[in-house]
Amino acid sequence: MLMGGTSAERDVSLASGLRVAEALRSRGHTVTAVDTVRGALTERDEHDMLAGPVMHALPPEQGALARLSSETLPATVRGLGGLGAHRDAEVVFIGLHGGHGEDGTLQALLDLTGVPYTGSGHLASALAMDKDLSKRLFREAGVRTPEWLMAPANDDDIVSTLGLPVIVKPSKQGSTVGLTLAKKRADLQAAIAEARNYDDEVMIEQFIAGRELTVGVLGDEALPVGEIIPKHEIYDYECKYTPGMAREEFPAKLSTAEAHAVQEQALLAFRALKLSGYARIDFRMTEDGTFYCLEANTLPGMTKLSLIPQAAAVAGITFPELCERIVQLALRPKDSGETR
Repeated sequence: MLMGGTSAERDVSLASGLRVAEALRSRGHTVTAVDTVRGALTERDEHDMLAGPVMHALPPEQGALARLSSETLPATVRGLGGLGAHRDAEVVFIGLHGGHGEDGTLQALLDLTGVPYTGSGHLASALAMDKDLSKRLFREAGVRTPEWLMAPANDDDIVSTLGLPVIVKPSKQGSTVGLTLAKKRADLQAAIAEARNYDDEVMIEQFIAGRELTVGVLGDEALPVGEIIPKHEIYDYECKYTPGMAREEFPAKLSTAEAHAVQEQALLAFRALKLSGYARIDFRMTEDGTFYCLEANTLPGMTKLSLIPQAAAVAGITFPELCERIVQLALRPKDSGETR
C-alpha cells in the first residue's frame, strides 16, 4: 500500500491509504503500508497517525513539502525501496494523490518491476493528470467540456474568449489545490500566479454555473451519480475534507434519463483517456440539463468523506468490498494495452 508522498495532496493520501489498509486487512489480506517519503510504516506508526488529525482544513504548506522532499530520498525511489522488500506482493495498491504518484511516473516504474498495481497504466495516468490534454481527448470523443485557454494569456483574450468568471487552476493538480474562481478582470493575473505556485502549466477555464455532479467508474460499470452541495461557492479543499462543509447526495436527484446520460458521458471520458480499474469523472450540469465534463481523477480519494466510497455504498458495495474489487481489477490487463 503506497501512500503519502510530497504532493500538496499528501494528507489526503495518508487518510485514504490508512483506511484502505484497514479495510483490506478486514478481508483477510496482509497489507504493508509504505509512505513513499519515510518508508514502510510500523503498526505503531499507523496507530499514532490514526490517533491524530491526518486531514486538515488546508493542504500542506508548499515550503514544508519542499523541505520534506529535500530531507528524504526521492518519493518514487523510496516507495520502490519499500516495495523491494516485498517482491512476493500480489498487488501494489496505489493510494497516492497528485505529483509523481498519479501522473504516470510511478506507474511506469512499477511496469518495469512487473508487479501489478491498482488504477490506470502510465500513459492513461499521464493523460488524465494533464488537464489540457485530457480535455482535448474528451472533445474528440464527443464529451462536452468547458472552453479553456492555457497561460500565458492576456486579460483581453481571457475575457473575450471565456467571459467572466473563470476558473484558474494548475494543469496537473487535484483536490482544487491552487484553484481560484476569478470573478473580475483585475483578479486574473493574481489567480494565474497562485496556480503557478503548484504547477508551471496553468489552465484558465470557462466557469459553468450549475449543479456539481460526479460519477465513479468501477471496471466497466458507472456507479450511481452523486451531487455535491458545498457550503462555499465552489467545492474547494476545505469543503472536500472538512466534515459538515459539503452535503453529498447519492444518488443525485436526477431523472432516470439524466442519470443515464451523465453515466454514459462518464464512460466515454473513461475510455477516451484509456483509463482502467477505477476512476471518478466530475461534471457540471446547467439549468437546461447540459452536462460539462470537468476532469477525470484516476486515483480518487478513499477517505471517510470521499465520493467513490459513497457511490459504491449506494450500489450495495461496502468499503472493504470496494477495496478488494479494486485489487482484483488490478490483476486484469490495462485497457490501454500498455505493457505490464
